[in-house]
Amino acid sequence: MKKAFKYMLIAAGVFALSISAVSCEEEKLNPESVITVSQTEMNDFDKWLEVNYMQPYNIDFKYRYEMNESDMNYFTIPASYESSVVMAHLVKYLCVEAYDEVAGITFTRTYFPKMFFLTGEWEYRNNGTIILGTAEGGKKIFLAGINLLPQVMSGGYGGMTDPVEALNHYYIKTIHHEFTHILNQTKDFPVEFSMITGSGYVADSWNEEPYVSEHLKNGFITDYAQHSEDEDFAEMLSEYVTHSQEWWDKQIEEAGDAGQYIEAKKDIVINYMLDTFNIDLNVLRATVLRRQDEVWQGKVVLNSVEIQ
Repeated sequence: MKKAFKYMLIAAGVFALSISAVSCEEEKLNPESVITVSQTEMNDFDKWLEVNYMQPYNIDFKYRYEMNESDMNYFTIPASYESSVVMAHLVKYLCVEAYDEVAGITFTRTYFPKMFFLTGEWEYRNNGTIILGTAEGGKKIFLAGINLLPQVMSGGYGGMTDPVEALNHYYIKTIHHEFTHILNQTKDFPVEFSMITGSGYVADSWNEEPYVSEHLKNGFITDYAQHSEDEDFAEMLSEYVTHSQEWWDKQIEEAGDAGQYIEAKKDIVINYMLDTFNIDLNVLRATVLRRQDEVWQGKVVLNSVEIQ
């Protein structure tokens, strides 16, 4: 009671009682801050990323798990070191440097996002679909499922027997797709694109039948393209630059009468890239496919962190 009463007196302004309880000696403060910031020592891969991403492009390639960069609505795990090294090489050689070659490094420095962030597992939705990647505000591309990269590249993952097609489907096409969204945020594509198959977009049903198996006959290059005009545009560009003309012609043939709609949308995509960014999409496709062949021929060492 005395202690409580004493504080009450101090609060009431009875200063005489407080004087006897406080020492006149000035307390010495510790000059060391109690707030510490964790420091991670740079390993060889970090140094490689500094030379190959940060210095030429100001791109932060994040492979260590960071909660603030993750979507807490999904179960996520860290990307493995080994798979992150391989992915860093693939992104650089098949995407970033492909645009360097066709459009010049100034274009790449200007438009490519300033961050890649990797996690180890896919993000699974309740409707049975998975998130392969996202583009956020034109500044960040998120890539999921990095720990599954060895399985994808060895063939057989997800029922896809062709490892080249599987790598494109799960990763490389995703990067071109998300980068297209970023370019569209800079300058929107023509409204005419949305009108070609405007009544066919089914945002909530694209992953259900009959939309999955009938997407070509509905005038869409993939089932996901049926989600919305934005996804349709990104799917058109990313599928086009990662596949040969022979593959594309086969899709148009299977589409039947609806092939004319896919071709009409393709023409708008090609003109958009040429008029807006001075990029010939056929040249970009030839560059991506050539580099893809060089990767699978072993001409690119994907697991090296040696700085050249």
